[in-house]
Parts: sequence; C-alpha cells; structure tokens
Amino acid sequence: MRKSLCVLAFVVVGAVMTYGQATRTWVSGVGDDANPCSRTAPCKTFAGAISKTAPGGEIDALDPGGFGALTITKSITLDGGGGQVASVLVAGTNGIVVAAQPGDIVIIRNLRLDGLLGGGNANAGLSGIRFISGKALILENDVIFGFNNSGIDLEPNATASVDIINTTVENIGSCVPASCLAGQGVGIFAKPGAGTLSVNARNTTVAIASNGGIEASSGAIFNFAYGSITNAHNGGTADAGGTILLAHSDVAYNNGTAYNAAGGTVAAYARGTATAANGTNRVHDNGAQGTPTYITEN
Repeated sequence: MRKSLCVLAFVVVGAVMTYGQATRTWVSGVGDDANPCSRTAPCKTFAGAISKTAPGGEIDALDPGGFGALTITKSITLDGGGGQVASVLVAGTNGIVVAAQPGDIVIIRNLRLDGLLGGGNANAGLSGIRFISGKALILENDVIFGFNNSGIDLEPNATASVDIINTTVENIGSCVPASCLAGQGVGIFAKPGAGTLSVNARNTTVAIASNGGIEASSGAIFNFAYGSITNAHNGGTADAGGTILLAHSDVAYNNGTAYNAAGGTVAAYARGTATAANGTNRVHDNGAQGTPTYITEN
C-alpha cells in the first residue's frame, strides 16, 4: 500500500511540474527570476523564463532590458517585441546557443545581440547566435554586432534549415585575415557537421567583417537574396563542398574580394541579362571580382 502511494505521489508531482509550464511567458527589465514569468509577474532573464515555458511555447519581452545569454534545448520562440530595445549583452561567451532536439524548431526575432567588441575590449563575445542542433532555426528582425568569431555561427550536427529574414550583422571580428581561424571574423558562417544545411537569407545586411561577409562549406547551401555585403575581406566565400547562390542583391560592395570560390561554388543569378553586374546583382568597388559563375534566368 505504501509503495502504491509513493508511486501515485510521484506521478502527481510530475504532472504538476509539467502542467506548471506555461505556453507563453514574459521577461522584463524590472522582473525577477523567482516570479512565475506571467505577464503581471515577469522574469528577469531568458534563462529564468525558459524552464517555465512549455516546449513549443513563447517568451516575450514586456519592455526594454538586457535579458542575458541563453542555451535553448527545445522548440521555442523568443520575441523581443517591436519598438523597444530587447537585448542580450555578453562578453567572452556566445549570446544564444541553440542545442535543440532533432525535431525542434526555434524562432528568434526582434532582438539585439551585442558582443561588446570595440573600445579596446579584449573579452568580446564569441558568436551572437550559435546553432549546433535542431531541425530548423528562424531569425527575424534581429541586429547582431560586436562579436569576435561570427555574428551567426551555423554548425548543426545533422541536416537542418535556417531562415534569416530582415536581419543585420555588423562589426564582426578583429583578426587579421591571413591569420583568422575557420569561422572567425565572419558575418554568417555555415558549416554542417553532418548532412546538409540549407540557409535562406533575405533582406539581410552584413557589414564590417574582418574576414568575410558570408561563408559556406561542407554541404552548406547558402541562398542570399535582396541583401548586401559590405566592407568585408571576402564578400562571399564558398569553401570545398559549399554553395552560395546570390540573387537581387548588392552582394559585394567595397570588399577585398567580391566572391571567393575556394573549392566550392558561387553562382550569381541574374534575370534577363548575361552578367550579374548588369542585372539584379550589383558588384562594385571591390579589390577583386573573384570567381563566380553567372547564371541567366529568362
């Protein structure tokens, strides 16, 4: 009888813990992580709120604030809201790490991630957003700046997809290009550990990157449309096994090299014209054109 009661108590407690997670939680600049993360009693940080948020749920920012670094291990949406500064400031570490399960989808939108690079700071953040596992990652209306390695580091351990929408990545890296390590000083770095990685970026800007604007390798297919890459050592680099497809973009402006096909494929799509320079992809004011393949779509 006593054993049955213990088992029943365990089941009831487990049910309460699961039931206690809300589908929507809230953070505030004046919140407290001891709170239940409700709208009227918000938490202080994303890390404090995520354990109280059900898988597939959403964490919303009520007002401006710095909500801290976070590791995401389940499907979830982070939303900083519109018209306010919902930020993550980090030094010496990554801003947000996505280490979710194989079927999980993570959405991060309306956030500012600041790695504090500049002003002599020797302890700048590593990468703004680092994706190492999960089914899909969606970034929308984010601003990522001041990180030493990559603004967005995409290295999932299995086949995955990433959508980057209306996002700005700038002031990334301080390394000298000849001595930069892989993925260091790159605005958006894509290199799956296994399988293939499909990256679709649109209405996205990459500016001021010490090593490269975007880089794809080892099974990464990077579609870059309606965006721009400026003031980077290499505008776009496709390493062995990587593919970059460019369309309707100021894809290379004032970079050391417009495109660098270093064993991979860089294809510039132009509608109704023989060269991207005269069509929808504009290439100008670079140290070198690089080696893209121009593909005409009629």
